Amino acid sequence: MKAVFLDYESLDQHDLDLSALEASFDALSLYPSTSQAQLLERVQYADVIMSNKVIVDAATIQQCPNLKLILISATGTNNIDLVQARAQGIVVCNCQGYGTSAVAQHTLTLMLALATSLLQYDRAVQQGQWNKSPIFCLLDFPIVELEGKTLGVLGYGELGQAVAKLAEAFGMKVLVGSLPNRPSDSSRIPFTALLPQVDFLSLHCPLTEDTRDLIDAKAFDAMKPSAFLINCARGGIVNEADLADALVQGKIAGAATDVLTVEPPKEGNVLLDSHLPNLIVTPHSAWGSVDARQRIVQQMVDNVTAFKAGQPIRQVN
Repeated sequence: MKAVFLDYESLDQHDLDLSALEASFDALSLYPSTSQAQLLERVQYADVIMSNKVIVDAATIQQCPNLKLILISATGTNNIDLVQARAQGIVVCNCQGYGTSAVAQHTLTLMLALATSLLQYDRAVQQGQWNKSPIFCLLDFPIVELEGKTLGVLGYGELGQAVAKLAEAFGMKVLVGSLPNRPSDSSRIPFTALLPQVDFLSLHCPLTEDTRDLIDAKAFDAMKPSAFLINCARGGIVNEADLADALVQGKIAGAATDVLTVEPPKEGNVLLDSHLPNLIVTPHSAWGSVDARQRIVQQMVDNVTAFKAGQPIRQVN
């Protein structure tokens, strides 16, 4: 089989072992990235297309007479026209659960950084403030312990559960919130009742019409002024302008986000204002450990192997 990987650079920063993937095909063309203008020429006679974010639309799929399999090197499927693929008998498989440990670890890292004022202390040392301290240490910024604090989790799938397990290891009390328009569950606390109770709120739910702007000015008004917000889910769940206002007005103590509404933020973003107090922004990197990305490679190999055996796995169409 002839295969093309349209945007391997979004997965492999020359630190992964791709040998098993390369051995899965008679020929594999690796492209760091692919523009829409380059797309058809690269895929037209391929048997297998691999894509992370490159859009493979219906018109492109229709012009690929040899295409049998599309492999998504991610979980999201919105970049592939699944309906057209199914109409042509083309199998589409994604990758699943590869980043749970990495994202859970990143979430706790952000929580700890906020709780210990880690970045503020690092900057203070670099700026020479410790050198000028009249005592042996520097205690200019608040430090709180996770033990005994309450973590609210919105989105209690595999990832939310992994975060809860780590939080419990720190001695935190975990409350699971229910999302709007979801069936009621006695084990989950209604969203509006959850907000006033939490010291940390961690988001792990999908971005849907029900969760868009879920964390807005009204939500911040309901939270404790000492509370922290963590978003390692999707940009858009948090209203970014409202978050900026909440930080400036001291409605919450701080926030950290790994996601923005538009990525990368080439046109800027209100949350990139360096004057916002106690905000940490990481570049959608929570998922990107070497271990997690190597798992993606292995899942793609497994997907190809299963397809060849006539028993596709992780099929999404």
